[in-house]
Amino acid sequence: MTNVSDIKNGLTLKFNNGLYKIVEFLHVKPGKGPAFVRTKMKSLTNGRVIDNTFSGSAKIEVVRIERRPYQYLYKDTMGYNFMHNETYEQITLQEEFLENIDLFKEGMEVQIVFHADEETPLSCDLPQFIVMEVVYTEPGLKGDTASSSASKPAKIETGAEIRVPLFIETGDKIKIETKTRSYIERAK
Repeated sequence: MTNVSDIKNGLTLKFNNGLYKIVEFLHVKPGKGPAFVRTKMKSLTNGRVIDNTFSGSAKIEVVRIERRPYQYLYKDTMGYNFMHNETYEQITLQEEFLENIDLFKEGMEVQIVFHADEETPLSCDLPQFIVMEVVYTEPGLKGDTASSSASKPAKIETGAEIRVPLFIETGDKIKIETKTRSYIERAK
């Protein structure tokens, strides 16, 4: 158990019989009355974000988590299969542990977050940026390429659809930000 003064972004804690990750927090010291901490917390079990206010004297239970490097191998009827990069141990995760499944490519490096005390997987994080090849997009019209705000849909090699600028063509490699699923730049 620790004090709420130790709260920071990314901290994982046990709250209401669930595991929550601090997304946002604000320490408040009003002119009258005791201090408190306002938080936004994301559930690691169902993904829901909740608001909660802790009093300044409240105690919280911090959970130790570990990020481990894994490689995505393949999907089968049991789920999504991953291999640890150093021990070659393989694990299978169900779809509810994964976000942006349509951006997963065989051989891709990911980080799997584990509850360190119980050795149970909590989530799987893609790298911040990935490079993918555009397998299909409509050709841009001549003269439209000067506008930077216009975009069109493009299908990438994993089957996902991403909005790209008009000058991107089939066969181009593009850099994608995985959290927002947005085009960043042409890959070199």
